Amino acid sequence: MTDEPKSRVLTWVLVGGGGFFLFVLAVFSLVYVSLRHQDKTEFGGFGDKIAVIDLEGVILQSKPFITQLKKYADDDSIKAIIIHVNTPGGGAAASQEMYETVKRLRERKKKRIVAAVETVGASGGYYVAVGTDKIYANPASIVGSIGVIAQWYNYGDLMRWAKIHDITLKSGELKDAGTPTREMTPAERVYMQGLIDDMFGQFVTAVAQGRKLPEDEVRKLASGRVWTGQQALPLKLVDQLGTFQDAVDDTAKAVGIHGEPTLVRPEKDRHTVLDLLFGDFSDFWPERAKLMQTNVGFYYLWR
Repeated sequence: MTDEPKSRVLTWVLVGGGGFFLFVLAVFSLVYVSLRHQDKTEFGGFGDKIAVIDLEGVILQSKPFITQLKKYADDDSIKAIIIHVNTPGGGAAASQEMYETVKRLRERKKKRIVAAVETVGASGGYYVAVGTDKIYANPASIVGSIGVIAQWYNYGDLMRWAKIHDITLKSGELKDAGTPTREMTPAERVYMQGLIDDMFGQFVTAVAQGRKLPEDEVRKLASGRVWTGQQALPLKLVDQLGTFQDAVDDTAKAVGIHGEPTLVRPEKDRHTVLDLLFGDFSDFWPERAKLMQTNVGFYYLWR
């Protein structure tokens, strides 16, 4: 084969390969746009709409949840909001902030907000739920775990074995309380327990107010244990047993919706091949600040 035919073959291979790449890219683009279009929230106009916010996974931050909740609370076409709960809880401050926002918007906007527990609505997830007008739970779902936990590892022995020395300069006795490089002192343990007890008291008060129960009665239940939805009903930790659809039907009736309501959900973030090709890679890599973080965390979390 001469050089000229070879060059022609190479040209056609390059053209064909480029065309195939553009075809695949176009297919991904169409799928991506279609999926995003399907997930878009239906704002505008008036109608019989109920908003659904999924509260799922470990609670790490409150901002996305609160942003969506405020949008729905301000939208007059949204007649009610259902928080679809499937979480073991998470960060103490984030869970409490979400609870406070639910409670405040429900009272100010006079808009019905309910919680529907699917598989798990424990600890921080339950904290958020007690701020709503009504809690629905599947009979086999898990609810409760009223309590606080702080947990970390002590690798002081490992450092000594590796002949690594921790050097800490501090301005006060309790400045490095909870450091993983050594055992806690009695004063540090009292200090940490005091923080946990205070957060625990805030949780108990919120449950007592939300469930309209005496605080003494809530404290008896607040051992950190969980119950099934069926067990929780006579304890007044939930209001009604049922599925998510039961919560939808009952809420529709409560706000005067006749017939099947339109369920509106927030748009979900998606990480696709296009995101990898053209998007920001930051979400796929841990931040240096997170890798360096060793301070103690406090959680309303069911372990």
